[in-house]
Amino acid sequence: MNSQRQIIFYEHYFTDFYLKQTEKVQEKIEYVFKIVRTVQNIPKKFLDHMTGTDGLYEIRIEFESNIYRIFCCFDEGNIVILFNGFQKKSQKTPKKEIDLASKLKKEYFNSKKEKL
Repeated sequence: MNSQRQIIFYEHYFTDFYLKQTEKVQEKIEYVFKIVRTVQNIPKKFLDHMTGTDGLYEIRIEFESNIYRIFCCFDEGNIVILFNGFQKKSQKTPKKEIDLASKLKKEYFNSKKEKL
Protein backbone atom coordinates (compact mmCIF):
# COMPACT_ATOMS: atom_id res chain seq x y z
CA MET A 1 0.00 0.00 0.00
CA ASN A 2 1.36 3.39 -0.99
CA SER A 3 1.01 5.87 1.85
CA GLN A 4 2.59 8.72 -0.09
CA ARG A 5 0.85 12.02 0.42
CA GLN A 6 0.40 14.44 -2.41
CA ILE A 7 1.11 18.14 -1.88
CA ILE A 8 -0.98 20.61 -3.85
CA PHE A 9 -0.46 24.37 -3.93
CA TYR A 10 -3.76 26.25 -3.73
CA GLU A 11 -3.67 29.53 -5.67
CA HIS A 12 -0.38 31.48 -5.73
CA TYR A 13 0.20 32.23 -2.02
CA PHE A 14 2.67 29.48 -1.21
CA THR A 15 4.62 29.96 -4.46
CA ASP A 16 4.91 33.72 -3.80
CA PHE A 17 6.30 32.99 -0.34
CA TYR A 18 8.65 30.23 -1.56
CA LEU A 19 10.19 32.29 -4.34
CA LYS A 20 11.13 35.07 -1.88
CA GLN A 21 13.22 32.68 0.24
CA THR A 22 16.94 32.01 -0.08
CA GLU A 23 18.08 28.82 -1.76
CA LYS A 24 19.00 27.32 1.64
CA VAL A 25 15.54 28.02 3.05
CA GLN A 26 13.97 26.55 -0.10
CA GLU A 27 16.06 23.40 0.39
CA LYS A 28 14.86 23.12 3.98
CA ILE A 29 11.25 23.56 2.83
CA GLU A 30 11.77 20.77 0.26
CA TYR A 31 13.23 18.56 2.99
CA VAL A 32 10.22 19.09 5.25
CA PHE A 33 7.84 18.48 2.30
CA LYS A 34 9.59 15.17 1.71
CA ILE A 35 8.84 14.20 5.32
CA VAL A 36 5.21 15.33 4.95
CA ARG A 37 4.89 13.27 1.75
CA THR A 38 6.53 10.08 2.98
CA VAL A 39 6.43 9.72 6.77
CA GLN A 40 3.33 7.98 8.12
CA ASN A 41 3.21 9.79 11.48
CA ILE A 42 4.73 13.19 10.89
CA PRO A 43 6.50 14.54 14.00
CA LYS A 44 4.81 17.59 15.56
CA LYS A 45 8.00 19.57 15.06
CA PHE A 46 7.23 19.49 11.29
CA LEU A 47 3.44 19.49 11.21
CA ASP A 48 0.94 20.45 13.86
CA HIS A 49 -2.77 21.15 14.09
CA MET A 50 -3.59 24.81 14.73
CA THR A 51 -5.49 25.01 18.00
CA GLY A 52 -8.85 26.69 17.68
CA THR A 53 -9.15 26.13 13.93
CA ASP A 54 -11.30 23.82 11.90
CA GLY A 55 -8.75 21.41 10.45
CA LEU A 56 -6.02 23.92 9.72
CA TYR A 57 -2.45 22.69 10.12
CA GLU A 58 0.91 24.39 9.97
CA ILE A 59 4.01 22.97 8.38
CA ARG A 60 6.92 24.10 10.51
CA ILE A 61 10.30 24.93 9.08
CA GLU A 62 13.24 26.11 11.12
CA PHE A 63 16.41 27.24 9.48
CA GLU A 64 19.29 28.75 11.40
CA SER A 65 17.45 31.00 13.85
CA ASN A 66 14.48 31.67 11.58
CA ILE A 67 11.08 30.08 11.82
CA TYR A 68 8.78 29.67 8.84
CA ARG A 69 5.21 28.46 8.77
CA ILE A 70 3.10 27.21 5.91
CA PHE A 71 -0.60 26.69 6.50
CA CYS A 72 -2.27 23.67 5.02
CA CYS A 73 -5.12 21.23 5.42
CA PHE A 74 -5.80 17.65 4.42
CA ASP A 75 -8.21 16.58 1.73
CA GLU A 76 -9.33 13.02 1.12
CA GLY A 77 -6.84 11.73 3.67
CA ASN A 78 -3.58 11.85 1.76
CA ILE A 79 -3.72 15.13 -0.13
CA VAL A 80 -2.13 18.12 1.58
CA ILE A 81 -3.35 21.49 0.31
CA LEU A 82 -0.89 24.34 0.89
CA PHE A 83 -2.07 27.87 1.53
CA ASN A 84 -0.02 30.87 2.69
CA GLY A 85 3.45 30.82 4.19
CA PHE A 86 5.27 33.42 6.26
CA GLN A 87 8.29 33.98 8.43
CA LYS A 88 7.39 33.92 12.08
CA LYS A 89 8.86 36.85 13.98
CA SER A 90 7.20 36.37 17.37
CA GLN A 91 5.78 33.66 19.61
CA LYS A 92 2.29 34.31 18.41
CA THR A 93 1.18 33.48 14.91
CA PRO A 94 -0.24 36.66 13.30
CA LYS A 95 -4.03 36.54 13.24
CA LYS A 96 -4.13 37.92 9.70
CA GLU A 97 -2.12 34.89 8.48
CA ILE A 98 -4.52 32.48 10.23
CA ASP A 99 -7.54 34.39 8.86
CA LEU A 100 -6.10 34.24 5.35
CA ALA A 101 -5.45 30.50 5.64
CA SER A 102 -9.00 29.90 6.92
CA LYS A 103 -10.43 31.93 4.05
CA LEU A 104 -8.32 30.04 1.49
CA LYS A 105 -9.37 26.71 2.98
CA LYS A 106 -13.07 27.67 2.62
CA GLU A 107 -12.46 28.84 -0.96
CA TYR A 108 -10.67 25.62 -1.81
CA PHE A 109 -13.49 23.37 -0.57
CA ASN A 110 -16.16 25.62 -2.12
CA SER A 111 -14.43 25.57 -5.51
CA LYS A 112 -14.21 21.79 -5.24
CA LYS A 113 -17.94 21.54 -4.54
CA GLU A 114 -18.71 23.72 -7.56
CA LYS A 115 -16.79 21.32 -9.80
CA LEU A 116 -18.94 18.38 -8.72
